[in-house]
Amino acid sequence: MAKTAGLKAISITDHDTVDGTGEAVAAGEKHGVRVVSGVELSVFLDDFHFHLLGYHFNWRDEGLSTKLEVLQKSRTRRNSTIISNLQNLGLDITAEELQEISSSGQTGRPHIARLLVDKKIVSDIDQAFALYLRKGKPGYARRFIYHVEEAIALLHDSGGCAVLAHPAQISRSIPLLDDLLGHLRALGLDGVETYYPTQKGSFFRSLRRLAAAHELFETGGSDYHGDIRPNTAMAGNTTNTVPLEVLEQMDRYHLQQQKVI
Repeated sequence: MAKTAGLKAISITDHDTVDGTGEAVAAGEKHGVRVVSGVELSVFLDDFHFHLLGYHFNWRDEGLSTKLEVLQKSRTRRNSTIISNLQNLGLDITAEELQEISSSGQTGRPHIARLLVDKKIVSDIDQAFALYLRKGKPGYARRFIYHVEEAIALLHDSGGCAVLAHPAQISRSIPLLDDLLGHLRALGLDGVETYYPTQKGSFFRSLRRLAAAHELFETGGSDYHGDIRPNTAMAGNTTNTVPLEVLEQMDRYHLQQQKVI
């Protein structure tokens, strides 16, 4: 898909797992698309819960694998709790049906949402989250996540860079994001995702200014999860592109950090 879309490089940033990286790298070599190691982690800082992207790390690193396994086990426990919560509401779903939907890899709430759609309990993915799976809804269950400082250190220790993901999902207040980025930069944050489908116009330009002010490199992506939601697509079309210079900037930063180490 990336080759057909004309992309020069991609990163698969699955939540809490790098299991697809080896296969992706091999496919990238076959099709002439560069694959950068990636992962996405849910983290917290005080009362803020947000996502952290990792890039350029050694995806075979044992320390990274051990820490990711903690998150994977936490997800598995939460999935069971969510299924029980939904069953207690009278919904006709089972853990076995969820496994058929997920089939392999890391199972999460999007898979549960797809199951609810398949069972015609809801009409689409968004309704599944709105009625049952979002925080505060009857099916929701908490899980273990790392403090952002520990997550940043984990990515650095495995040779990678830490990037704040889609800040618009945290807040559209520029002063608040300015303050947050200042705190995160002090904890070792390396970059911020400025190019993102919902970050446009003046907000996008403000994010770029914040990145420069805090000496953070910029990243971008489509956050493509497959064809599970309407109006989402892999990057490469005219409305959702990331300049190659963004990756080149991250490459230079990463190389410089490795020389320092």
